[in-house]
Amino acid sequence: MNIEQIREYCLSKKAVTESFPFDEDTLVFKVAGKIFALISISERPLKLNLKMNPEIINEWREQSEDVQPGYHMNKGHWNTVTTESNLPAEKIFWMIDHSYDEVISKLTRKAKNDFGL
Repeated sequence: MNIEQIREYCLSKKAVTESFPFDEDTLVFKVAGKIFALISISERPLKLNLKMNPEIINEWREQSEDVQPGYHMNKGHWNTVTTESNLPAEKIFWMIDHSYDEVISKLTRKAKNDFGL
């Protein structure tokens, strides 16, 4: 899966923005102003950081060597996923969806209403 597929998929979700708040290499996707995905645009193979429910995070790491504890992130809540790998696209899309949903689930009712979520 390439960066454009990831970018298009993330941006197709409601209330998502993209930016480079840290440096000119780290593309960040936010929902309602909260980060749910980060990716280095120059690193190869592509690696995507995604938030995950702590109750299932280790299951995903055990399923594939392409899912590792989040690089430079809270290892109990984030995974780093190698997207240029043998992982099927549908699993990567599921993890993106899950990360997006995890962030939305932590928003206040007001924030959800403000962003139409």
